[in-house]
Amino acid sequence: MAKNNLSMTERYRVQPGAKVHLRDVDPDDTGPYRQKDDAKADLERDRDRLFDLQEILYAQAQHSLLIVLQAMDTGGKDGTISHVMGGVNPQGCQVASFKQPTPEELSHDFLWRIHKHTPARGQITIFNRSHYEDVLVVRVHNLVPEPVWRQRYNQINEFEELLADQGGTTILKFFLHISRAEQKERLQARLDDPTKQWKFSTGDLKERAYWDDYTAAYEDALTRCSTKVAPWFVVPADRKWYRNVVVARIIVEALEGLGLRYPEPEPGLDQVVIED
Repeated sequence: MAKNNLSMTERYRVQPGAKVHLRDVDPDDTGPYRQKDDAKADLERDRDRLFDLQEILYAQAQHSLLIVLQAMDTGGKDGTISHVMGGVNPQGCQVASFKQPTPEELSHDFLWRIHKHTPARGQITIFNRSHYEDVLVVRVHNLVPEPVWRQRYNQINEFEELLADQGGTTILKFFLHISRAEQKERLQARLDDPTKQWKFSTGDLKERAYWDDYTAAYEDALTRCSTKVAPWFVVPADRKWYRNVVVARIIVEALEGLGLRYPEPEPGLDQVVIED
């Protein structure tokens, strides 16, 4: 998908208008690294840098960041949040998870429940699943007619453009790309470990049977909804450590590109004397 001399952003970004074929992306790719230890220092550097950038983002309160995480079951959304974002100040970062819509949510347009969770200026919000479920699971399981979900691609693009233009929101969307074989190993690991069995659901096996249908749905979403203001990134995720390296680096590159800086202090602070 890219050459080693490209940045992580360039390497894994889906260019607007490019047709995505997930079979062309190796989920076991580790880029310039041969093993986990080779990447450890880079990941720690970017985690430290992310901490600093988030502090400035919060203080300046002019920009916001929306991170969208999508994946097949066991793809690593929770792990990504923990290992990449675990060090940031929770005062300026929140996670929103989107499960099956409630009756109240179904009585509104499909973006209603999403919009109220988007980040305010100075904030980072992470979507663990997102509005893209409405062109994924609803398509695979025929929950709405095809003409309905097909028009949602344009509606999503317009919604994300609104967030970028009016809300000052930088949008980064990550598809954590794992292989079918890796998913089987992760499901088996959950089944075998008593401390992880709570994460296992027989429903995951039913969804696994729709692997090809979900692949086709993801390919269309990635193709139709990777835009200049809201790009998709296809992140190789069979190796959890490399997934973390890629996501951290892309987030840091995006925040560094905003030219963040602390607000100017009020004038005359050099004359302030704090009495005993």
